[in-house]
Amino acid sequence: MEKSSKISGFYKKTPEERLQIVSNFCDLNEIERETLRNTGSMNIDLADKLIENVISTMEIPLGIATNFVINGKDYLIPMAVEEPSVIAACSNAARIARESGGFVSESTRPVMIGQIQIVDIPSREKAIESLMLKKEEILKDSNTRSQTLSKMSAGAIDLEIRTFREIDDMIVIHIFVDVRDAMGANVVNTMCEHVAPVVERITGGRAILRILSNLSVRRISRSRAVFRKELVGGSQVVRNIVKASDLANIDPYRAATHNKGIMNGIDAVILATMNDWRSVEANAHTYGHVTGNLSLTKFEEDRNGDLVGSIEIPLAVGTVGGTTGTVEKAKINRKILGVQNSSDMANLLAAVGLAQNFAALRALCDEGIQKGHMSLHARNIALEAGARPEEVDAVVEAMLKEGSISRKTAEKIVWDMHGK
Repeated sequence: MEKSSKISGFYKKTPEERLQIVSNFCDLNEIERETLRNTGSMNIDLADKLIENVISTMEIPLGIATNFVINGKDYLIPMAVEEPSVIAACSNAARIARESGGFVSESTRPVMIGQIQIVDIPSREKAIESLMLKKEEILKDSNTRSQTLSKMSAGAIDLEIRTFREIDDMIVIHIFVDVRDAMGANVVNTMCEHVAPVVERITGGRAILRILSNLSVRRISRSRAVFRKELVGGSQVVRNIVKASDLANIDPYRAATHNKGIMNGIDAVILATMNDWRSVEANAHTYGHVTGNLSLTKFEEDRNGDLVGSIEIPLAVGTVGGTTGTVEKAKINRKILGVQNSSDMANLLAAVGLAQNFAALRALCDEGIQKGHMSLHARNIALEAGARPEEVDAVVEAMLKEGSISRKTAEKIVWDMHGK
């Protein structure tokens, strides 16, 4: 019988029923089914409420980055990531920055942007004039959607109108919303949908899109740190890092990899706290195009010959709302972080991004990225070759001694170790 992925009422079934259907479709054996049934600390019923069509949960290693001092305070930073060397590199970068006082971070007011697209406008000029006359009324109406933000003197605080020369009968209204300690998507979307009919009446046009923008140009975080030249690897390494940083700011091919190194650290913290890493990624990578600076970081040599690193990045993250307060491990990780609000969280993330970027640049501009990375990646190779967890270190040590980190070498070592 031919298999089909068209399954009626799949979403109505229990996780176990779905698992059986998937098992039959893919010929999973009993060991594989039991592996999927093992959901660790997350109850399968909770997982089934968080997303659709659940059959299991997916574990990812959770580690701690050490040595961080941010704005004079010590932090241990939970990071959920599958890539070897990320946490080790981040911790080492923080250790070097610590010798000069650590990271100094700041964040702007947590303002998000809601977009309302209005089309088929009879007169764009008249629509803009009418909207500006009704600006305060629109903002007041928007704020009826969140009593919590209103009581905090937050919520919708401003409005602007954007036009596009390519389309004469369209405008886009931006509503600026101070979302306090939330990421802000839900409240901003609610406000946009609520006031869209009012905007239609004012402009005589028709509303289509009514949604938050993931580009938060008014929610910016910055961090700065000094890395002493003798700890970086000397004056030549400092100058190499500066030149590599300059390339990232003018070459999109380098910038993509450079900024990915930043996000290696930030994404790992975002995932550990169950924030929206996809939003953070889109935000960061688009920001460079808006500002004209392809790189999110900059490295310079100061008059002492030390390396000074800085980062400017939009960070829309929350400490309340969404799954941040639903998943127990996310709540525990936030407790480990010790952040009190979204600004603290953004300040910390900016420092992590700068640390991770520095670590990558230092490796690239000194010994090369592969030496340290492959030493850590050797653990994965050992496991893939059949080494038991308690045997991994011995297999890695043997591969390093032979000067060959490869699957073939690991398999031979494991074979000899098991006496086969």
